[in-house]
Amino acid sequence: MRAILTWHSVDPSGSPISVSPDEFRRQIDWLASGRVRVVSMSQLLSLPDDAAAVALTFDDGFANFATEAAPLLRERGLPVTLFVVTSHVGRDNRWGGRCDAGIPVLPLLDWDDLGRLREAGVALGAHTRTHTRLTRLEGPGLDAELAGAAAELELRVGERPEGLAYPYGVVDHRVAQVAGTCYRWACTTKLRALGAAESLLRLPRLDAWYLKEPARLPDWGSPEFRAWLWCRRQGRRLRASLQRAGGR
Repeated sequence: MRAILTWHSVDPSGSPISVSPDEFRRQIDWLASGRVRVVSMSQLLSLPDDAAAVALTFDDGFANFATEAAPLLRERGLPVTLFVVTSHVGRDNRWGGRCDAGIPVLPLLDWDDLGRLREAGVALGAHTRTHTRLTRLEGPGLDAELAGAAAELELRVGERPEGLAYPYGVVDHRVAQVAGTCYRWACTTKLRALGAAESLLRLPRLDAWYLKEPARLPDWGSPEFRAWLWCRRQGRRLRASLQRAGGR
Protein backbone atom coordinates (compact mmCIF):
# COMPACT_ATOMS: atom_id res chain seq x y z
CA MET A 1 0.00 0.00 0.00
CA ARG A 2 1.35 3.43 -1.00
CA ALA A 3 0.07 6.39 1.01
CA ILE A 4 0.79 9.98 1.97
CA LEU A 5 0.49 10.87 5.66
CA THR A 6 -0.15 14.42 6.79
CA TRP A 7 0.07 16.38 10.03
CA HIS A 8 -0.51 20.04 10.84
CA SER A 9 0.57 20.92 14.37
CA VAL A 10 2.40 18.98 17.08
CA ASP A 11 0.97 20.47 20.27
CA PRO A 12 -1.00 19.34 23.37
CA SER A 13 -4.21 21.29 22.65
CA GLY A 14 -6.22 18.28 21.42
CA SER A 15 -7.62 20.29 18.51
CA PRO A 16 -8.64 18.73 15.16
CA ILE A 17 -5.35 19.86 13.61
CA SER A 18 -3.16 18.78 16.53
CA VAL A 19 -1.28 15.66 17.53
CA SER A 20 0.40 15.75 20.94
CA PRO A 21 4.21 15.41 21.18
CA ASP A 22 3.87 12.00 22.84
CA GLU A 23 1.46 10.76 20.16
CA PHE A 24 3.70 12.08 17.43
CA ARG A 25 6.76 10.34 18.89
CA ARG A 26 4.85 7.05 19.05
CA GLN A 27 3.80 7.41 15.41
CA ILE A 28 7.34 8.24 14.27
CA ASP A 29 8.82 5.38 16.31
CA TRP A 30 6.54 2.99 14.45
CA LEU A 31 7.27 4.54 11.04
CA ALA A 32 11.01 4.27 11.72
CA SER A 33 10.71 0.63 12.78
CA GLY A 34 11.06 -0.68 9.21
CA ARG A 35 7.51 -2.07 9.01
CA VAL A 36 6.90 0.27 6.09
CA ARG A 37 9.34 2.13 3.86
CA VAL A 38 9.36 5.91 4.40
CA VAL A 39 10.36 7.81 1.25
CA SER A 40 10.18 11.30 -0.22
CA MET A 41 7.18 12.41 -2.23
CA SER A 42 9.09 12.11 -5.51
CA GLN A 43 10.19 8.58 -4.65
CA LEU A 44 6.69 7.55 -3.59
CA LEU A 45 5.17 8.70 -6.87
CA SER A 46 7.74 6.69 -8.85
CA LEU A 47 7.11 3.40 -7.02
CA PRO A 48 4.79 0.67 -8.34
CA ASP A 49 1.21 0.56 -7.04
CA ASP A 50 1.82 -2.50 -4.88
CA ALA A 51 4.83 -1.03 -3.04
CA ALA A 52 4.62 -0.79 0.75
CA ALA A 53 5.73 2.80 1.23
CA VAL A 54 4.64 6.10 2.74
CA ALA A 55 5.61 9.76 2.39
CA LEU A 56 5.31 12.25 5.26
CA THR A 57 3.89 15.78 4.87
CA PHE A 58 3.05 18.73 7.12
CA ASP A 59 0.66 21.57 6.25
CA ASP A 60 0.81 25.27 7.21
CA GLY A 61 4.37 25.62 8.54
CA PHE A 62 3.76 25.94 12.27
CA ALA A 63 6.71 26.97 14.42
CA ASN A 64 6.36 23.76 16.41
CA PHE A 65 7.43 21.82 13.31
CA ALA A 66 10.98 23.06 13.95
CA THR A 67 10.94 22.29 17.68
CA GLU A 68 8.84 19.13 17.93
CA ALA A 69 8.82 17.38 14.54
CA ALA A 70 11.99 18.18 12.60
CA PRO A 71 14.49 17.04 15.27
CA LEU A 72 12.77 13.68 15.67
CA LEU A 73 12.46 13.13 11.92
CA ARG A 74 16.11 14.07 11.43
CA GLU A 75 17.16 11.72 14.24
CA ARG A 76 15.27 8.84 12.59
CA GLY A 77 16.46 9.75 9.09
CA LEU A 78 12.92 10.20 7.72
CA PRO A 79 12.26 12.55 4.76
CA VAL A 80 9.42 15.04 5.01
CA THR A 81 7.70 17.75 2.94
CA LEU A 82 6.48 20.95 4.61
CA PHE A 83 3.80 23.01 2.82
CA VAL A 84 4.13 26.77 3.42
CA VAL A 85 1.52 29.56 3.31
CA THR A 86 3.87 32.16 1.89
CA SER A 87 2.07 35.41 2.83
CA HIS A 88 1.69 34.21 6.43
CA VAL A 89 5.34 33.24 6.99
CA GLY A 90 6.45 34.64 10.35
CA ARG A 91 2.86 35.38 11.36
CA ASP A 92 0.14 33.01 12.59
CA ASN A 93 -2.72 30.84 11.28
CA ARG A 94 -5.51 33.42 11.38
CA TRP A 95 -6.15 32.96 7.69
CA GLY A 96 -7.77 36.07 6.29
CA GLY A 97 -7.58 37.58 9.79
CA ARG A 98 -10.12 35.07 11.14
CA CYS A 99 -9.89 32.31 13.72
CA ASP A 100 -11.46 28.94 12.95
CA ALA A 101 -13.67 27.51 15.71
CA GLY A 102 -11.85 24.94 17.80
CA ILE A 103 -8.47 25.68 16.20
CA PRO A 104 -5.74 27.28 18.33
CA VAL A 105 -3.95 30.38 17.05
CA LEU A 106 -0.35 29.30 16.64
CA PRO A 107 2.83 31.00 15.37
CA LEU A 108 4.24 30.09 11.98
CA LEU A 109 7.87 29.65 10.96
CA ASP A 110 9.70 32.65 9.50
CA TRP A 111 11.85 32.69 6.36
CA ASP A 112 15.10 32.19 8.30
CA ASP A 113 13.60 29.11 9.96
CA LEU A 114 12.46 27.76 6.59
CA GLY A 115 15.88 28.35 5.05
CA ARG A 116 17.56 26.39 7.84
CA LEU A 117 15.06 23.55 7.52
CA ARG A 118 15.65 23.37 3.76
CA GLU A 119 19.42 23.23 4.34
CA ALA A 120 18.79 20.38 6.79
CA GLY A 121 16.96 18.38 4.09
CA VAL A 122 13.29 19.31 4.58
CA ALA A 123 11.51 19.61 1.22
CA LEU A 124 9.38 22.76 0.97
CA GLY A 125 6.11 22.83 -0.93
CA ALA A 126 3.46 25.51 -1.40
CA HIS A 127 0.17 25.83 0.49
CA THR A 128 -0.82 28.92 -1.53
CA ARG A 129 -0.21 32.53 -0.50
CA THR A 130 -3.09 33.10 1.93
CA HIS A 131 -4.73 29.70 2.62
CA THR A 132 -7.96 30.61 0.86
CA ARG A 133 -10.50 28.28 -0.78
CA LEU A 134 -9.23 28.25 -4.33
CA THR A 135 -12.54 27.25 -5.94
CA ARG A 136 -13.94 30.67 -4.99
CA LEU A 137 -11.31 32.53 -7.03
CA GLU A 138 -11.23 33.57 -10.66
CA GLY A 139 -8.36 34.12 -13.15
CA PRO A 140 -5.87 36.63 -11.69
CA GLY A 141 -6.74 35.81 -8.08
CA LEU A 142 -6.21 32.10 -8.64
CA ASP A 143 -2.95 32.69 -10.49
CA ALA A 144 -1.72 34.91 -7.66
CA GLU A 145 -2.39 32.22 -5.05
CA LEU A 146 -0.77 29.39 -7.01
CA ALA A 147 1.96 30.89 -9.19
CA GLY A 148 2.61 33.60 -6.61
CA ALA A 149 3.33 31.10 -3.84
CA ALA A 150 5.75 29.13 -6.04
CA ALA A 151 7.56 32.31 -7.09
CA GLU A 152 7.89 33.57 -3.52
CA LEU A 153 9.28 30.28 -2.27
CA GLU A 154 11.82 30.26 -5.10
CA LEU A 155 12.83 33.83 -4.33
CA ARG A 156 13.10 33.32 -0.57
CA VAL A 157 14.74 29.88 -0.31
CA GLY A 158 16.36 29.52 -3.73
CA GLU A 159 14.38 26.55 -4.99
CA ARG A 160 11.08 26.30 -6.83
CA PRO A 161 8.65 23.88 -5.15
CA GLU A 162 7.56 20.69 -6.93
CA GLY A 163 4.39 20.22 -4.92
CA LEU A 164 1.29 21.95 -3.61
CA ALA A 165 -1.25 21.20 -0.89
CA TYR A 166 -4.71 22.64 -1.60
CA PRO A 167 -6.04 24.58 1.42
CA TYR A 168 -8.84 22.58 3.08
CA GLY A 169 -8.26 19.98 0.34
CA VAL A 170 -10.65 21.91 -1.92
CA VAL A 171 -10.05 21.53 -5.68
CA ASP A 172 -12.06 21.36 -8.88
CA HIS A 173 -11.12 20.81 -12.53
CA ARG A 174 -10.32 24.47 -13.14
CA VAL A 175 -8.13 24.80 -10.04
CA ALA A 176 -6.28 21.57 -10.87
CA GLN A 177 -5.58 22.82 -14.39
CA VAL A 178 -3.99 26.01 -13.12
CA ALA A 179 -2.07 24.11 -10.43
CA GLY A 180 -0.65 21.87 -13.15
CA THR A 181 1.00 24.87 -14.81
CA CYS A 182 2.94 25.63 -11.60
CA TYR A 183 3.53 22.29 -9.86
CA ARG A 184 4.37 18.70 -10.74
CA TRP A 185 1.94 17.27 -8.18
CA ALA A 186 -0.66 18.46 -5.66
CA CYS A 187 -2.31 16.99 -2.56
CA THR A 188 -5.92 16.97 -1.42
CA THR A 189 -7.34 15.77 1.91
CA LYS A 190 -9.17 12.74 0.48
CA LEU A 191 -8.83 10.07 3.14
CA ARG A 192 -7.41 7.09 1.25
CA ALA A 193 -4.24 5.45 0.04
CA LEU A 194 -2.86 6.03 -3.43
CA GLY A 195 -4.61 4.06 -6.14
CA ALA A 196 -3.55 2.88 -9.56
CA ALA A 197 -3.20 5.59 -12.23
CA GLU A 198 -3.68 8.31 -9.61
CA SER A 199 -3.96 11.91 -10.87
CA LEU A 200 -0.79 13.74 -9.83
CA LEU A 201 -2.87 16.87 -9.24
CA ARG A 202 -5.43 15.24 -6.89
CA LEU A 203 -3.36 13.04 -4.60
CA PRO A 204 -5.18 11.67 -1.52
CA ARG A 205 -3.65 11.75 1.96
CA LEU A 206 -4.24 10.07 5.32
CA ASP A 207 -4.56 12.54 8.19
CA ALA A 208 -2.38 11.30 11.06
CA TRP A 209 -4.99 12.66 13.50
CA TYR A 210 -7.03 9.54 12.70
CA LEU A 211 -4.07 7.30 13.53
CA LYS A 212 -3.70 8.33 17.17
CA GLU A 213 -5.17 5.08 18.51
CA PRO A 214 -2.18 2.93 19.61
CA ALA A 215 -3.41 -0.16 17.74
CA ARG A 216 -4.03 1.59 14.41
CA LEU A 217 -0.58 1.90 12.84
CA PRO A 218 0.46 -1.71 13.61
CA ASP A 219 -2.44 -2.80 11.35
CA TRP A 220 -1.00 -0.75 8.47
CA GLY A 221 -1.89 -2.14 5.04
CA SER A 222 -3.88 -5.09 6.39
CA PRO A 223 -7.46 -5.90 5.30
CA GLU A 224 -8.59 -4.67 8.72
CA PHE A 225 -6.77 -1.36 8.20
CA ARG A 226 -8.29 -0.90 4.76
CA ALA A 227 -11.78 -1.67 6.10
CA TRP A 228 -11.33 0.81 8.96
CA LEU A 229 -10.12 3.43 6.48
CA TRP A 230 -13.16 2.85 4.25
CA CYS A 231 -15.49 3.33 7.24
CA ARG A 232 -13.71 6.53 8.24
CA ARG A 233 -14.03 7.85 4.70
CA GLN A 234 -17.76 7.13 4.59
CA GLY A 235 -18.20 8.90 7.92
CA ARG A 236 -16.44 12.00 6.60
CA ARG A 237 -18.62 11.99 3.49
CA LEU A 238 -21.77 11.74 5.58
CA ARG A 239 -20.74 14.63 7.85
CA ALA A 240 -19.88 16.76 4.82
CA SER A 241 -23.28 16.01 3.26
CA LEU A 242 -25.09 16.92 6.49
CA GLN A 243 -23.14 20.18 6.75
CA ARG A 244 -23.99 21.12 3.18
CA ALA A 245 -27.66 20.30 3.77
CA GLY A 246 -27.67 22.39 6.94
CA GLY A 247 -26.24 25.37 5.08
CA ARG A 248 -29.04 25.51 2.50
